[in-house]
Order: sequence, then structure tokens, then C-alpha cells
Amino acid sequence: MLTVDFGRLPVGPGTRVLDLGCGGGRHAFEVLRRGADVVAFDMDAEELEGVASMFAAMDKAGEVPAGATAETVTGDALKMPFEDASFDRVIAAEVLEHIPDDMAAMREIFRVLKPGGRAAITVPSFLPERICWALDEAYHTAPGGHVRIYTLAELSAKLKSIGMEIGPHHHAHGLHAPYWWIKCAVGVNNDDHPLAKAYHEILVWDIMKRPAATRIAEALLNPLIGKSVVLYVRKPA
Repeated sequence: MLTVDFGRLPVGPGTRVLDLGCGGGRHAFEVLRRGADVVAFDMDAEELEGVASMFAAMDKAGEVPAGATAETVTGDALKMPFEDASFDRVIAAEVLEHIPDDMAAMREIFRVLKPGGRAAITVPSFLPERICWALDEAYHTAPGGHVRIYTLAELSAKLKSIGMEIGPHHHAHGLHAPYWWIKCAVGVNNDDHPLAKAYHEILVWDIMKRPAATRIAEALLNPLIGKSVVLYVRKPA
């Protein structure tokens, strides 16, 4: 399930991409499939082991275009072990809301981008996130949880203040917001609740089958209750 639109963040052979806070690697895998060189970066070494295993499986299955490379690197988003101007693209998907010093992380993104390089920054959308916070305190107070709720204006202003040029934005995952509202209403850690399980099954079916009806529904819901907002920015040349 991708949040970034690669039509707006083009990657391909010869493009070096940093997936910052890559988690399970969903965007890193897509970058590799498109023939770019990707660095999957995260502070969770155990999760990166799974990402590295998937990279190897993709290569074995012939899913990696000739010349494309992939590696995993463990580290801190506030002090990344990369030279200045190292990457053509940076993806930071659902990362900044976890970091108390988000401005420091933004400055690191700016630093490692090449002049003229582009980044896709995604965070939870204000309204769906605010509802989750109101429904269940555990949603945002768990260790490593969300420490802030962004408005698009705040996110744009912060990125602009560190030198980024602000580009287009869109919302994503409109079908997922109700799932998290249900989860928060019944207890965010209550995975066995019948309503939460039933909605989760619908989401899995949608991801696997991608029927036209749900694609249309999500396109209509995204501007209203899209779970994520995606902002595309550029480092001046």
C-alpha cells in the first residue's frame, strides 16, 4: 500500500533515493522495482533485517532491473550517516509525527538532498488524526507514538523555513481513516474486536483485489478524510 505518488516523485535508473524511516519497506521496494538505487534507512535494526531479506528475494525472483541497487542502513533521522547532497530523492512517509525535534529532521532531509532534488513528506491528516486522539489516549501516548498533529499549513511553513520550495499535495487512504476510528473507539490494541476485524478484512481484500468500486470510493473520500497528506517539496538548485 503506497502513500507516495511516483507520478509526482519520479524515480528510475540513475536516481539515488533515501527512504527515511522506511519501516517495513513498502516504498523502498517500489523504488527498487522502478530501477532506482535505494537506501532503506531506519532506527529499527530488526525491521531492517526483514527489508534486506525482501530485497534479496526480489533479486532472486528477477524483480530488480539491471543496475538497480538496494541497501539498508541503521541510524538516527536527526544525524544521518550520509554526506551532504547524497540523494536525488528523499521519501519520509509517516515519520515526522514521531519525532519531537521535527525541524532537526527536516534540516537533515534538506542537507542530504542534492540541489534540485525532490522529497515526498507524508504525515497523518489533521481531521482523521484529531478524531483518533480524541477517541483513545493510548493511540498517541504509547512509546514511539505520535507526538503532534500537523495541519498542512504548519507542515508547509516548517519545510519552507528550512529552505524547501513547496510543491503540490494530495491526500491518501480515505478508506483507512474509518478503520482507525473503529480501532480507537473499541480500544486501539483490541485487534480481536469483531467490528475492527471485519473492517480490516475489507481493507486487505481491497489492497489485494483493487476493485473499481473501492478505487472510486477512495478517490472521493481522500480529499475529505484521507488518513495521510502527502506534500512534495524541492531543494532549490
